[in-house]
Amino acid sequence: MTMKELKIEPGKTAKKLTDFISKTVSSKGFEKVVLGLSGGLDSSVVAYLAKRALGRGNLIGVIMPYGRLSHKSVQDARRIAKRLKIKTEYVDISHMIDTYFAKIKDAGNIRRGNKMARERMSILYDLSKRHDALVIGTSNRTEILLGYGTLHGDCACALNPVAGLYKSQLKALARYLGVDASIVKKAPSANLWPGQTDEDELGCRYEDVDRLLFCMVDKRMSDKALLKRGFDKAFVLRIRKKIRGNRFKTEPAMAAKV
Repeated sequence: MTMKELKIEPGKTAKKLTDFISKTVSSKGFEKVVLGLSGGLDSSVVAYLAKRALGRGNLIGVIMPYGRLSHKSVQDARRIAKRLKIKTEYVDISHMIDTYFAKIKDAGNIRRGNKMARERMSILYDLSKRHDALVIGTSNRTEILLGYGTLHGDCACALNPVAGLYKSQLKALARYLGVDASIVKKAPSANLWPGQTDEDELGCRYEDVDRLLFCMVDKRMSDKALLKRGFDKAFVLRIRKKIRGNRFKTEPAMAAKV
């Protein structure tokens, strides 16, 4: 299978998503959105779309670094904000995270990463109240299906214009919108620990998993059909298991009926 089946029409997609943002924000009685601006591909695409939809005065980019780990990302985020001429807020989360974990010696990378994601979202929701704005999300379809996100962290938002786009499709949209080539090309990373990259953590390239997810989820192909398509059996089973195991992240909390 080639990437042709994943191709989008960037112009039409951009128009559809900007309409979605403007109509959704307006329907909820708001004019502004706040965005966690990480300097990565996803948040950059959403920033470009939100500016088109709402105007630069109605978009606040929030830069939330963790120490030197985020130095390069901060530079990229500031460059995006400067190009779009949008307002930004800067909140260093280092002290918040380090204070919490100061006496917790056995906290691994996953716990610390989840705490960072939730701390950032807590800040976004606080600032959304200050600016009378909605929190706009940046998680793409690949991440959502694989559960590659933190519940009540980066998974939280009031609206998400890119939830239906795979990572590969986001790259095409980014090029159309004029996002810096260096940001489109750089290795995706949440900057949760030194040397961390999304693809290393997922154990596969986005390009490969997007092809599989498209066939598995959108085309509803069976494992037998996927193997005939040339996908590796172990890869198919691993991704199928990952989707099942992380489905709870996209489901509403279970409420007891009395």
